[in-house]
Amino acid sequence: MQSLFQQPAHDLPFEKIAAIDLGSNSFHMVIAQVTHGQLRVTGEYGEKVQLAAGLNKNVLDDESQERGLACLTRFAQVIENMPLGSVRIVGTNALRVAKNRYDFIGKAMDIIPHPVEVIAGREEARLIYVGVSNTMDHGEKKRLVVDIGGGSTEFIIGSQQKPILTESLHMGCVGFRQRFFKDGTITKSNFQKAVTAARLEMLSIQDDYLEEDWDLAIGSSGTIKAAYHIIKENNWGKKGISLKGIKSIQKALFQAGHSDNINLDGLKPERKSTFAPGLAILTAVFECFQIESMDLSVGALREGVLFDIMGRYADRDIRETTVQYLLNQYHIDKEQAKLVAHTGLSALAQVKEDWQIDKISSESFLRWSSLLHEVGMGISHSRYHKHGAYIISESDLPGFSQQEQQALANLILRHRRKFTQSLNYRFTRQDQTELDRLAILLRFAINLHHDRKEGDMPIFSMKAKDNTLHIEFLPGWLEARPLTFANLQLEADYLLAKNFTLTFS
Repeated sequence: MQSLFQQPAHDLPFEKIAAIDLGSNSFHMVIAQVTHGQLRVTGEYGEKVQLAAGLNKNVLDDESQERGLACLTRFAQVIENMPLGSVRIVGTNALRVAKNRYDFIGKAMDIIPHPVEVIAGREEARLIYVGVSNTMDHGEKKRLVVDIGGGSTEFIIGSQQKPILTESLHMGCVGFRQRFFKDGTITKSNFQKAVTAARLEMLSIQDDYLEEDWDLAIGSSGTIKAAYHIIKENNWGKKGISLKGIKSIQKALFQAGHSDNINLDGLKPERKSTFAPGLAILTAVFECFQIESMDLSVGALREGVLFDIMGRYADRDIRETTVQYLLNQYHIDKEQAKLVAHTGLSALAQVKEDWQIDKISSESFLRWSSLLHEVGMGISHSRYHKHGAYIISESDLPGFSQQEQQALANLILRHRRKFTQSLNYRFTRQDQTELDRLAILLRFAINLHHDRKEGDMPIFSMKAKDNTLHIEFLPGWLEARPLTFANLQLEADYLLAKNFTLTFS
């Protein structure tokens, strides 16, 4: 029997994959050809959308949404007809904080018919490290990776492929421009205020990171990439970025006096308005972490997403590692979880065509929710489904987007008692229907193993249509289990409240 605690590896079914990064400052897309497990980038696209500039009281205004959607319309032409699963779209800080993010996401998915995933800050940091570690080989050296974005800055310490510390702080070049350089004016005074604000933000992680120590510092993306090229083009440093080189850039900015007047070799015109605030954050990073020199990585978030897509079809899906960690961390009864998962997957195999449950990830979500449905048991037995849903929805779960965590929490919350319970998450109508059906299969599997008898694998057949499900057991099996019979009768009543008909014999 195949182990349920590690997803079996299988070949990547795509010859071409794409990653789209909906950043707070810029939208980027990278296309790659996959040959014999190796990536070859065939196209890179990017536009300065400045989504975060349209945030007013954490609501995206119409203009910023229109800029983003217009950009995605152009991206859509390149990835037209690419199958589901081959394109992964991730949203970062601006979409994390936007109260109306689902309005934008709905419009975006009308343009590009692939899921838009909003990722947590630490997940963004992990993916950045995946991009860096797969494009730069430093052997066993420990490295500090820094990525200054439009709305947040990520810090990672790791060695080889493994991140050790990950953190995301709510400071970025677009946000700092709004706070300290709103009219474009650049002075020593407002620049230093921005540096001080960034240093104060980093106080919460400074001690832990300095204590961990590292052998070299690596920067990626936007501001750091611009600073690297400016120093190189103007001969202000021999190798990489140094504090001396940063000071030379500062001097040029103060002389310019305004973002419109910046004229530096190596700086793209579209980056002028956000470069001074980004450099203030970079200055604070160097001072706070006592960095002498920083190299530039060609890989960052979007490259990390590409490698993550590949990992999900091999034996490197970080979500599997996360589920295994939760199983151990919360002392879940693994044998019981395994029984439930086997029965749930057997049920899904019988009705997936009837119910058109055809999402690539449906089997994984049913398996994960089966394995983790008792994650809240150590807190409270009577309300453990609610505690479990809270743990899943609010924890940092490497590999999972916020929507994936919400879907998993939705299944765990509704695995027992009233089927109508809700965490008030927003899903598309199609996704909600599929979650409802997966939840019914999860509840069925749990009911069949309520007596917690190891090795008791029931034999049954299922037929499903719309809002009906009929189950047939071997003759005499159900009669010999009065507890199971009573649970299924109660389950039929619970489901009826959702206008769903369950019959069994």
